[in-house]
Amino acid sequence: RITPSYVAFTEDERLIGDAAKAQASWNPENTIYDAKRLIGRKYDDPEIQKKMPYWPFKVVNDCGNPKIELTYKKKFISPEEISAMVLMKMKDVAETYIGHPVTDAVI
Repeated sequence: RITPSYVAFTEDERLIGDAAKAQASWNPENTIYDAKRLIGRKYDDPEIQKKMPYWPFKVVNDCGNPKIELTYKKKFISPEEISAMVLMKMKDVAETYIGHPVTDAVI
């Protein structure tokens, strides 16, 4: 099973994976993907600057580091936080499937 690395924020909830990807067309500025491309890079990295015009969400400079600006609640979130949300969702899916807690994983 593949979980898309998408996280979306609405007024009522946080969606992860398929649910986030499914609503991306009507909530693009609050649907985050490609977060892993931001991890470990500075805001002024040429790769980030090249991709920014193509993302519907806004990436801002936070002391030299990229942060994602969510239009709902004017919140800023790091790419590491987005990736953590995706990994937690994957852990939940795995635990549901195998029927017991997952304590170790290789990513």
